[in-house]
Amino acid sequence: QVQLVEAGGGLVQAGDSLRLSCAASGGASSMYHMGWFRQAPGKEREFVAAIMRSGYPTFYADSVKGRFTISRDNAESTVYLQMNSLKPEDTAVYYCAASTRGNLFTRTAYIYWGQGTQVTVSS
Repeated sequence: QVQLVEAGGGLVQAGDSLRLSCAASGGASSMYHMGWFRQAPGKEREFVAAIMRSGYPTFYADSVKGRFTISRDNAESTVYLQMNSLKPEDTAVYYCAASTRGNLFTRTAYIYWGQGTQVTVSS
């Protein structure tokens, strides 16, 4: 069983940057592909970014491509999401998740989830 704990969320202004982290424990996290999802109030949880267990390749939603970067440090069992040029529409609870298979763009591919961290971007 893998436990995932997100950190790094907060309240920022449009155009600012944040770096989210996701620390994994309880298992060999380097064996998992990792993803970030987000959920805004009243909306479905949506894919943001994913990274293969080796660190390559990476995948992004069109809405964040060029602004967000996912990375991982397997030695530290941590995955990061660097978010630049933040927009008010990026406001959401951000979740990290772990997967052993499949289409990393879909929620059903992930078997472990963190509790989420709130990101609020003011205009």
